Amino acid sequence: MSTHLVADTATLTGRSMRHIFRSADTIITTAVTPIALMLLFVFVFGGALRQSIGSESYVNYLLPGILLIAIASGISYTAFRLFTDMQGGVFERFHSMPIARSSVLWAHVLTSLVANGITLAIIFAVGFLMGFRTGAGPLEWLAVIGILALFTLALTWLAVIAGLAAKTIDGATAFSYPLIFLPFISSAFVPTETMPGPVRWFAENQPVTSIVNSIQALFAGEPVGSSIWIALAWCAGILLVAYVFAMRAYRRRIG
Repeated sequence: MSTHLVADTATLTGRSMRHIFRSADTIITTAVTPIALMLLFVFVFGGALRQSIGSESYVNYLLPGILLIAIASGISYTAFRLFTDMQGGVFERFHSMPIARSSVLWAHVLTSLVANGITLAIIFAVGFLMGFRTGAGPLEWLAVIGILALFTLALTWLAVIAGLAAKTIDGATAFSYPLIFLPFISSAFVPTETMPGPVRWFAENQPVTSIVNSIQALFAGEPVGSSIWIALAWCAGILLVAYVFAMRAYRRRIG
């Protein structure tokens, strides 16, 4: 980014973050459903599910998947905020000013990254209260944070496409529903070995499973093997494709 673009993006990100903090219910709402799922699966289903994972701590197994569900839920607000700005004429006002045009999109993306980071911190805190424990060191924690940040960026650029292309508010946010349910057909709740053939094949070859497996291994202090490279490849691939299509959609809207 040029200095001009960085400065403009920082200013617009500050504007978006002020809106977030003035209506903190957005972050709270995003955190409520994943936390409720974590409570349900740990305290209601956990006793039965512990047998399938071969571990005494189901919350340790479950938490990575809950984090991904929170991210998938949180990025829908990016599409909503972007759609609202487009419909409210905010983009036109910004474009009449001497600012870098792409800074408007980058501000929404960075706001998503920060807002989702706050949501994940809340979920981590609840997880620790529920008994989550990890032997991960600083490097493992940095790796986990890096994977979660890259996953957030990848999904956020998908949200940008939805926010730019949608005709209604419902259309802008509905795209996130399949992403929210994707962790349920992965290794996030039970090992893929327990699933029937076709479902197991899908679960083992979709991006969420490799991400969940990598985070679980990092938290457990176990070797991550090739799963982390598969996870990074998925995230980077989705990010690159989504970014290209988002910028094309943006140029069409402002052209």
